[in-house]
Amino acid sequence: MNPDPARRIAAIIPAKNESATIAATIRAARAIHRVDLVIVVDDGSEDDTQHIARAAGAAVVRHAVNRGKASAMETGASVVAMRDIDNRPQRHLLFLDADLGESAVECHALVSPVLAGEVDMTIAALPPQVGAAGRGLVVGKSRKAIERFTGWQPVQPLSGQRCLNRDAYDAATPLSRGWGVETGMTIDVLRAGLTVQEIPCDLRHRATGTSFKAQRHRAAQYRDVTLAVAKRRLQTSPIPSEIISEAAAAQRPGHPYRLSLPSS
Repeated sequence: MNPDPARRIAAIIPAKNESATIAATIRAARAIHRVDLVIVVDDGSEDDTQHIARAAGAAVVRHAVNRGKASAMETGASVVAMRDIDNRPQRHLLFLDADLGESAVECHALVSPVLAGEVDMTIAALPPQVGAAGRGLVVGKSRKAIERFTGWQPVQPLSGQRCLNRDAYDAATPLSRGWGVETGMTIDVLRAGLTVQEIPCDLRHRATGTSFKAQRHRAAQYRDVTLAVAKRRLQTSPIPSEIISEAAAAQRPGHPYRLSLPSS
């Protein structure tokens, strides 16, 4: 399928206290093919993030208090929907972290497969990051949960760089709170019978490190992933194990993954 020449992309960048990197991230996002709208959701920043973002050419929406990543993503998507033109196709959504800086332009690789209708959601797989010091506990928990619910074995389940069409976004809403958003999104999109694919992107972002603040961040991630998984265990209907097993056995790294659900 050829890309729809009328389809555009909206980049949504949740940000809190990112004055040092937000301008470079916006400039890089604007350089991505088909991106014609960049929305920065300033999630309760105490620095000049909102003013720098406006000066860099983004439309800025501000939360007066910090409401968390998932809330910022939902706010951004709502603003995009309001700005979509009635007689043109809805924009696809490209979610970017605010600290990517100039490397954000590498997310162009996420856009083409979604534009072409080859996959419903793409996820960036990043190279090893300098200074990263986590032990993989949160990543492992997220990966195991996604595999248990869907059979898919992602490389980087917590990657926040994602391009998706509106069907995929609608399937994932309401988004899981806090840092459980990526895990919940992946599970929900796949359980809706839509396709997901990881794509390598040469991105650079701020490593979490080993400070006390970094450890608190990882603890919050672990808590939120746990809550997202528990909610889906309680509130979603099981998919027959044979469907999950068949899809899992057929998966190929770097290719779209999908559960072949029976027609309702």
